[in-house]
Amino acid sequence: MPPRRTSTKGFKRTDSLLSAKIRQASETRGFAQSRLLTQWAEIVGEDVASISRPVEVSYGRAGMGATLTLLTNGSNAPMLEMQKEQLRAKVNAVYGYNAIARVRVTQTAATGFAEGQVAFEARPKAHAAAPADPVLRQRATETVGAMGDESLRDALARLGENILNKTKR
Repeated sequence: MPPRRTSTKGFKRTDSLLSAKIRQASETRGFAQSRLLTQWAEIVGEDVASISRPVEVSYGRAGMGATLTLLTNGSNAPMLEMQKEQLRAKVNAVYGYNAIARVRVTQTAATGFAEGQVAFEARPKAHAAAPADPVLRQRATETVGAMGDESLRDALARLGENILNKTKR
């Protein structure tokens, strides 16, 4: 029986290239589960994820459970303080056992002020979309010409319009 040929033609999945590096970086902060970092919003919910980030998991000398340190800003710290037990339960559900014994809320990163300057909201887009120019739209439609597939023609016309808008700027 001939050996099975792979269909990847020498390419590798991004996951296989990056998973070791991500795991190594997250383990330096005590995160045995990198999923806690990468899927924070799914674990705790969008409302909590928008005001906090997991910073560190530290283990005590006695080894009786770890402490999860969350980074937030000053105005949201009291809200997180009230939700500590719910957050601990959600995080422990990811681990599959009671790995986290305590949740600590900090307003700066555990290592210093430089890392504590975290923006919790997405940055606004740098520029808004340019208004549609009817002359460019007409020119793009004429360039595409007549096609049998209407959706393909419309897609090519939009692409042409975007290219013409970009070169116009």
